[in-house]
Order: sequence, then structure tokens, then C-alpha cells
Amino acid sequence: MSAEALFQRFVEQSPITVMLRGTLENMFCPEAIDEIFAASAQRQRTSELLFSSVVDLLSLVVLRERRSVNQAYACAKEQFEVSIASVYNKLNGTETAVCRELVRRPAQKLVKVVDVLVGLTGRKPKLHGYRTRILDGNHLTSTEHRLEVLRRTRSGPLPGQALAVLDPDRMLIVDLFPWEDGHSQERIILPAVLLTAQYRDLWIADRNFCTTGFLFGLAGSRASFIIRQHASTLVWEKETKQKKIGRSESGVIYEQKLLLQQDDKTLWVRRITIKLDQPTENGQTEIHLLTNLSRRAANDFKVAELYLTRWTIENAFQEIEQALRSEINTLGYPGAALLGFSIAVMTYNALSVAKWAVEAEQGDTIQREEISGYYLAAVVSADYCGMMIALPAAEWTVRFAELTPRQLVNRLRAYARQVKPDQFRKTKRGPKKPRPPRTRGNVYHHVSTARLIAAKK
Repeated sequence: MSAEALFQRFVEQSPITVMLRGTLENMFCPEAIDEIFAASAQRQRTSELLFSSVVDLLSLVVLRERRSVNQAYACAKEQFEVSIASVYNKLNGTETAVCRELVRRPAQKLVKVVDVLVGLTGRKPKLHGYRTRILDGNHLTSTEHRLEVLRRTRSGPLPGQALAVLDPDRMLIVDLFPWEDGHSQERIILPAVLLTAQYRDLWIADRNFCTTGFLFGLAGSRASFIIRQHASTLVWEKETKQKKIGRSESGVIYEQKLLLQQDDKTLWVRRITIKLDQPTENGQTEIHLLTNLSRRAANDFKVAELYLTRWTIENAFQEIEQALRSEINTLGYPGAALLGFSIAVMTYNALSVAKWAVEAEQGDTIQREEISGYYLAAVVSADYCGMMIALPAAEWTVRFAELTPRQLVNRLRAYARQVKPDQFRKTKRGPKKPRPPRTRGNVYHHVSTARLIAAKK
């Protein structure tokens, strides 16, 4: 069977896998990855082992094609002139600047592709005239105690953390700020985030990022913000009387103004208070939102609505964790662990592009939010390795490496027509039922399931 016939067969049987691989080849080809490494690495050098080769190995683990880096290396050992020890040394020494650029630079290219696809769906931006950014942090889970420095502790070793910046209009993680110290406070990374703030930005974040320095920093960059107030990290000099605005779906909305002060600088902000009909899981009955948006740009109801979009980044983190192996517990060194998370974010962005292509072609049948990232990744995991055996890397380079954003969009739309929407539709579950009381099991440590079923009958 010819390569073209094989390719068309995969397009018909596994179009999502073809879309993912085509996007990765166009945006994250080995030459582009090595260029990113050369431009951003300070300590490491290429030597005999290309950085793109290391990324390719780790990608197979992130996609759940291989159980470990060691297994991935064993399956492709003939392609390497160095030992597995050299591969791990390269992984472990990865710098945070390299991890960030692996996400940021390709995302800038993907924005052009997604803009075309979003235009076909007819969707509008969250707030007209503003570039919305949602900020949140992700701490990598503890790893195994494989490193010598970890052998004498029972505590869970944290390999690092990262602040992610999500563009909710395009559903792309457009920037990542990796940090090797997994036990430090997320706020220590905020000065780096402030360097990226621009005029007409709208930053949305939870109360953990509500600090005087961050609010004044955003305002100093002529950016706007909607950030939930943290009671213990913010003080103000003056406040106006609360004014009742009206009722929303979750409670009654009030507004007042606060005068913040930092050294000799002052900043007036609006504080929107939502007195909830039902308390939160933490028992809180009020939520306070701070914003420097004008009422003309966004009234109080719009501010509350925009803040609710913050959960989209939580959903993105959940999808990355469930659909991909973003946190590899066998990689103890911070550099290796953060590189694995960065590759997972790259893959999430590529899958997000595939979702937009499906909606652009089949929007009357399924919307982007209804597509399960878990189901997408499961199909990719099942088909990817076999597809790469049948169609080696050179075939993909010829087909996708030189495509312009518009040409890539046309290809993705053609493949998206082959997608069967019901195969990837999220399963809607009913409301959670309260858990019945359980016996302690102090006397009988085990029970027979068969006896319990018989007793119920």
C-alpha cells in the first residue's frame, strides 16, 4: 500500500490523531525545538544529543505511548549515539527558560491558526476590545524518592510548580512561568508575570494573587484586572459606602470604591461584593472582586460574569492531568519534571486546535465545550504509535512542515469532517448523591460483595 493510501486510511479512521500530529509537525518540528533551545538555554549545550530528540522521547511518555523514558529510549536505541545516562543528564539539566519558551513561542503561532477557526464559529471575545488573560498556578505532585537527597525523608518531594496564562477567547495556554522550588509561594513568580502585561490586557485571577504590588504593577502597565480580594494581603486608605446594584443568579450584588496605596502611589478600584444565597464549600457567604475596569467597559454584572470564566483554566489543568501524563512521578529533578509538564501543555494546545476545527466544521452538531479532551487523548494514545510506524517522520515533514497558518486551517477542516462527534462527546452525569454512612471496618476488615448483593435482594 502506498504512503498516500495509508495516510488517507488514517484520516478516515483516526482523524484526530492525524490533526494532532500535523499540528505538532507544523508548530513543534525538531528544527523549531532545537532553535528554541539554542536561543534560550544558558548553561546547556547541544553537543551530540539534540534537545529535540529528548523532547521526542519525553513526548511519548506524556502521550502514554511509553511507560517511562527508559522504555522509550530502549525502543529507539538505534537512533541515538549516546547512552541513556546522557539522555537523563540532558533532561535533568533542562532550564526553566527553555520550558517556558517551548510553550510561549509555538503558542504565538497557534494564535494565528485559532483566530481563523474561531472566526468561522462566529464566537465573540469575552470582553470586546481587551486581551483577556486568566492566571493560575499548578504545583506538580510529589515524585518517587529515587534521588539520593530524597532517600532520608518521608515527606513528599515536590519537583516544581508553574504559573500558566490562559487565553479564554482562544482556549490556548499562551505563556508558562516554570519555577523549580515547589514549596515556595506562587506570588514569588508574579514579578516575571508583570513584565508581560500590556495595555488593554484584562487579567483575571483568584485571591491568592491579590497583592498590592501585583495590582499596582498591572495598573502601571495600563492593564486591567478582575481579582478576588484576599482579606489578609490587601489594605486600603479609604472606602465609599456600599451601594446595592441588583440580584444575580447566585446572590445580591453591591458596589463600592476602595483607595489603595503603595508608597506614594494611590489607586482607586471598584469592589464588587456578591452576597451569596448559598455559602461556598468553605462556608463563605460573600465574595469580593476588585477591578480597575470602568463601568462603561464592564458593569458589575459583567465583572461577576467575567470572573466566573476563571474556572476555564481549572478545567484546562484537569484535562491536562487526566488526558495526558503531565506529572511523571519517576522524574525527580525539577528540570525534567517541568519539561514534562511543558510538553503536556504544548500537546493540550494542539488538541485545543483540533477541537476548534471540529466545531468550525460540525458546530451544528457539537460545540467545543462538549468535546472530551480525555476521549481525544485516549484515541491518540491508542493510534499514535502505530501511525508513526506506518508513516515515519519524513512523511509528516513533507505534508505539514511548510504550511502557512491558512493552509494548515484548510487541512484541519478537511480532516475534521471525518470526525464522528458522538465518539468524543462528554458524558453528562446527574447530580451527586450524598454518600451513605459507612461502617468503620475495625472488626471485619473485609466483606464479601456477593453476600452483600444477596442480602440486599
